Amino acid sequence: MSLAIVQSRAEQGVSAQEVSVEVHLSGGLPRFSIVGLPEAAVRESRDRVRSALINSNFEFPRKKITVNLAPADLPKEGGRYDLPIAIGILTAAGVIPQSSVEGKVFIGELALSGALRKTRGALVTALSLRNQGLQLCLPAQSAEQASLVPDVSLLPADHLLDVISGLSGETEFKDVTMSEPVCNQPTKDMSDVKGQALAKLAMTIAAAGGHNTLLYGPPGTGKSMLAERFAGILPDLSIEQALEAAAVASLSNDGVDMQNWLKRPYRSPHHSASAVSIVGGGNKAMPGEISLAHNGVLFLDEFPEFDKKVLENLREPLESGEVSIARAAYRVTYPAGFTLIAAMNPCNCGYYGDSGANSGRCRCTPDQIARYRGKLSGPLLDRIDMHIEVPRVPQDVLSAPSPKVESTSEQIREQIEAVQALQIDRQGVLNSKLSVKQIDQICALDTASQQLIDRAMNQLGLSARGYYRILKLARSIADLQRSENINKLHLGQAIQLRSLDRS
Repeated sequence: MSLAIVQSRAEQGVSAQEVSVEVHLSGGLPRFSIVGLPEAAVRESRDRVRSALINSNFEFPRKKITVNLAPADLPKEGGRYDLPIAIGILTAAGVIPQSSVEGKVFIGELALSGALRKTRGALVTALSLRNQGLQLCLPAQSAEQASLVPDVSLLPADHLLDVISGLSGETEFKDVTMSEPVCNQPTKDMSDVKGQALAKLAMTIAAAGGHNTLLYGPPGTGKSMLAERFAGILPDLSIEQALEAAAVASLSNDGVDMQNWLKRPYRSPHHSASAVSIVGGGNKAMPGEISLAHNGVLFLDEFPEFDKKVLENLREPLESGEVSIARAAYRVTYPAGFTLIAAMNPCNCGYYGDSGANSGRCRCTPDQIARYRGKLSGPLLDRIDMHIEVPRVPQDVLSAPSPKVESTSEQIREQIEAVQALQIDRQGVLNSKLSVKQIDQICALDTASQQLIDRAMNQLGLSARGYYRILKLARSIADLQRSENINKLHLGQAIQLRSLDRS
């Protein structure tokens, strides 16, 4: 007999793949073997399943047992195969009728006592079964996560005996208990940042069109404060977007935060993080920080201090919105549709170009400054839409009370919601995701604007990518001002917002 389960761990990415468990009982010397590229945790399921069946008062078959995990060329790992193997053995032995397992998918790790333990990737499994008319039997501890997916019938259980009695109709499967999601407004508000009008405007434009942004300036000027408040001005996630982000999180060691799964992901890794932790990978090809920030924000503080290999690995995901991790036997593609907010100092000491009392404090030579900024390659900077200088705020602005006209995060978010809705209705994606064909249609320029960008291309040496990113940025500025067409002022502002191109 055979049972269907779903391979939903990192080696298959977010798109789960069906795996069948075939169990065969035959005569001969008793032996329990598992074939089909099982890794150590899967091979050890022989002992877990045997103990679970015996401790659940079932007689373990005194026959040769062969469990085949098909397809044979796909590596199998993790404890999720315990429950389907146990159910397969009991069905092959005639303890459970074949008809009771038809149309059902089983996942779950078994304790030696027969209790079911929480299984990683339950949400991904449920997503793969949506609208297929199949029922998912899984540990009760994982059922809340899987219940986020609509149109999936769940059969939660705490113990192997509960599964068997539920299949036989003697008892009902448990109900799923849902936690109430937290809908509190963010405590960090954009109005907390004093001064920095240009940087706040840049944050608004970045949120409106989904544009990547680099903030640079002396220490303590508010770069991190702006980045920490950026997620608070983004519109709420739709259910589908939240499920995409939660599906990736369900594959990580942290799992899904059930109370905050509707909130935008915000990831801020330390600059000492490795390439694998940022991009993803490892022996099991787990998702990295850029995938865990999918549909949210990735904040990289001290941007040049990250390893150069890490920074260069960001180039393809910034362009494509996904990351592919290749292994000898398979390839994994994870979503990575994040908005990058990066922050850096202008030089090693941080005070180059600083004004006021710190004027002249920088002792870095031109070579040292060039070497520091050279840690960011041209192709990487080319993929960042805005380079915004964040200068020191004057003391009188810091000591003065915040003006009453200061926009709050909620007010900015309402404005951005309207602008993003306009973009989705017009072209189906945010401005940062426009294709070349869409740019030609939506970002058409008049004669004066075309002459301006031609002059900028020649004087600044912009690449074709930089050219198109300026057009998309100008389109977002025009949308914020409710302008149907891009004019010379919008285009000029977009060019000014890429200040490192001028330097």
